Amino acid sequence: MGDILRSTKENLDMKMRQAILFLLTIAGIVAVPLAKGQTLADSGNSSRPAAVGADKTHPSTHLTYERPTQKTKLRNYFFDAFGPYPIVGAAFAAGINQADNTPPEWKQGAEGYGKRMGSDFGIATVSTTTRYALAQALREDTLYYRCECKGVLPRLSHAVISTFTARRGEDGHRVFSIPDLVAPYAGTMTAVYVWYPGRYRAEDALRMGNYSLLAYVGGNVALEFLYSGPHSLLSRMHLNNSHGAPAPGSQP
Repeated sequence: MGDILRSTKENLDMKMRQAILFLLTIAGIVAVPLAKGQTLADSGNSSRPAAVGADKTHPSTHLTYERPTQKTKLRNYFFDAFGPYPIVGAAFAAGINQADNTPPEWKQGAEGYGKRMGSDFGIATVSTTTRYALAQALREDTLYYRCECKGVLPRLSHAVISTFTARRGEDGHRVFSIPDLVAPYAGTMTAVYVWYPGRYRAEDALRMGNYSLLAYVGGNVALEFLYSGPHSLLSRMHLNNSHGAPAPGSQP
């Protein structure tokens, strides 16, 4: 039974690495044209953030980048760390871990599920806190901004690239984001060395961090494609909020 579980985990890890490589390949294919479009955005109107209540039928004529205020960042930190999405995400991840009996030391039943859900929620909270804290220290804007480009492939590329990049400066130019890269692994490292069973090591934290990073990619893809208008059900669920990125031309 143990050999079967190990083989299953190895297959999942391989598929996960292939998925990440596939997404990065897509990003690389259109990185150059997307970067050109982003240059136009910094000087004009190529990209704008997705904000609750934004009306796409009456787009703003001033789509220049606007840095989020400290109030906006603080509000979004609490929403991302303690709002409904991390709770639902933790419940979903705990269900998967429960089915895989991971870690087996926590056993099954309601108590085991509660431990796994608390663990997954803790990982998400540490990851989110790390991302926001490092972004604040490095003066980066890690909020998600939807692409104004057209087509599935460019938009998918934009979502993937946004996982590893942030905006910096008053013009909002893109930079490689250390907070976005470090945050998923900070959460899993904390779990392994604080509350996971003692047999878990750094390699386990890295493996778990890879899954967290892939989930973050999926979240950005969802923010890019699932928005469907200010009066939609998704709008009422705030899924189109793009982590609260401010609307261009709006007053702070």
